[in-house]
Amino acid sequence: MAKPIRKKEIQRRRVAREQSLPLGKDNFRIIGVGLLVILAGYLAMLTGSVEGFLPLVVSPILLVVGYCVIVPAGIIYRKKEKPAGAAELPTRA
Repeated sequence: MAKPIRKKEIQRRRVAREQSLPLGKDNFRIIGVGLLVILAGYLAMLTGSVEGFLPLVVSPILLVVGYCVIVPAGIIYRKKEKPAGAAELPTRA
């Protein structure tokens, strides 16, 4: 027989959903840059002849950097938070 769900568990689940999105503005900006690099890679593939420099060299580099470096970095990136009790160091004038 299934175990009944308690009201406290339901409330905890609601609070967990309502907290915030795991990705912030900075993450979406980095992912956007990655998508622009990927788009540039596909556009470089379209230009020139079949044996040109852009389609054979530049385009694959842009696509790999976009797909394998920038977009995952945008997903993984997390802003460093300052500790609550840390005081700022005085600056010398």
